[in-house]
Amino acid sequence: MARPLGYWALVLHTHIPYVLTHGKSPHGTDWLVEGTAECYIPLYDLTTRLLKDGIPARYTIGFTPILQEQLAHPDFVGEFRGYLEERLAFARDDAQYFLQHDNRLMAGQAYYWQRLYAAQHEGFEALNGSVLGGFRQLQDAGAIEVITSAGTHGYLPLLGHDECVRAQVLAGVHTYRHHFGRNPQGFWLPECAYRPGYRWSPPVGSEWAPTTDRYGIEYFLSEGGVRYFFVDTHMIRGGAPLGTYWERFPVLAQLYKQFVRHYRGEQADRTPYQPYQVPAPSPMAVFARDPATTLQVWSGEHGYPGDARYLEFHKQHYPGRLRYWRVSQNKADLGAKQPYSLYEAMEATMSHADHFVGLLKHVLGTYRAQTGEPGVLVSMYDTELFGHWWHEGPHWLYEVIRRIASDPDLEMLTCSQVLEQCPPEETLFLPEGSWGEGGYHYVWLNDQTAWAWEPIYRSEHQFLSLLRRYGDQPALKPYLEQLARELMLLQSSDWTFLITTQSARDYAEVRLQDHLRRFETIARVVEAIGNGQEPDAEALALYYESTERDSPFREIDLDWWKM
Repeated sequence: MARPLGYWALVLHTHIPYVLTHGKSPHGTDWLVEGTAECYIPLYDLTTRLLKDGIPARYTIGFTPILQEQLAHPDFVGEFRGYLEERLAFARDDAQYFLQHDNRLMAGQAYYWQRLYAAQHEGFEALNGSVLGGFRQLQDAGAIEVITSAGTHGYLPLLGHDECVRAQVLAGVHTYRHHFGRNPQGFWLPECAYRPGYRWSPPVGSEWAPTTDRYGIEYFLSEGGVRYFFVDTHMIRGGAPLGTYWERFPVLAQLYKQFVRHYRGEQADRTPYQPYQVPAPSPMAVFARDPATTLQVWSGEHGYPGDARYLEFHKQHYPGRLRYWRVSQNKADLGAKQPYSLYEAMEATMSHADHFVGLLKHVLGTYRAQTGEPGVLVSMYDTELFGHWWHEGPHWLYEVIRRIASDPDLEMLTCSQVLEQCPPEETLFLPEGSWGEGGYHYVWLNDQTAWAWEPIYRSEHQFLSLLRRYGDQPALKPYLEQLARELMLLQSSDWTFLITTQSARDYAEVRLQDHLRRFETIARVVEAIGNGQEPDAEALALYYESTERDSPFREIDLDWWKM
């Protein structure tokens, strides 16, 4: 059988931090229900439509464990049904309002929203309220591959203790097994952030995080049975962080100097169009993100989502906040936005699907001409791009997959299928870095967020100390388990990300302080009971409230933190 020009691996990263019991609007459960309505259900729908036509979509999608736990929580079902009913009511009110003002074009768009949310409700009920169950069925049918990630999306390279890295990884593996009934083959490193093994010193909070020899993150992935993970392109080329990065936050320059003393040199000629082997206790492959397709799909300024015909994200009609305008030529002026035309937007998705397939052929054709072998182009995106930020994104993706299915020059494969077709032949040693700004840790550790890492390191140290002292006492097991949950929630990379990007800074700071308060209070309860004393009544009440409010990972295992 003739080999194609090349292979396309689409990798989607699906993540919402733990918000189910922490606020609603504008920050909180709205993130979860909007992601489900605008992204997850449309993605499930397009995949089932393709499968009915005999086309397995063959994308690779990761659901973070903390998102899996929220989607499977009984409270989510009620939240989502209530959200859809509210959206439907707003769409009906908008239609009536626009008709009263003789604006039939806008009224037509309001009817579109009604049909969309009604279909969402019908689809959700057909899944018996289980979004994860739907994707599990698609994986079991061989249509897609589902992978996992770290427990609460902790920023693994900066965690202060290997035991905590191990726990984040094993929580991800165990949670995946619970919801998908099999072992995960792939693992999405939060923020594509990787650290190899070397003698590491903490950039802040050195009193609580030791200077010590650390394992590389691949060690824990291997322990969890994972076969592959992902990094950004600059990391397979051995690239140092970019630009004036060190001048902006010198403490990370010192961390990088620790690393380079142990690193094995530049690899500037590495190509992102093949998988590589990473030295690990068991076979471990790594894929790199393709730079050519990243900007074209992701960028609102230079990519497809910025097309004037697509639905404008920021301009909304109140009180329902539904959208009735298109991006328009003048992108900056919300007052200059023109009415949205669904027909013109669908035309745009068709032409952009044609262009994208042509781009894949160009990049893979160039690689084939240079090497004589078919390449593997890995496009990596946040799932929330398709439907939330870019309303027409799911339809564009549907059209792209249909085109590739009928094109003999291209073949779409899951990442496990890629490893079967193109097993890695070359071994490389990865540097430390991420896909964030500058290619390193700046987004998560900088002058605005340095304060957060000291209490994280202090809490890690305290938890491990309490676990060593009291981990063998059955009476303290539930208290230590809840303490572990609060620690993992405190470690979430989302809080420092939201502070740096200013997108929800106040909310993120409140969440950090809240989980820290709960951790410290429950730690006092553990100390009191462990010392044979009666715990403070208010502290005990907060523990019980926390077991209801912060309840992911019901099968949490304290052995995850033992090495």
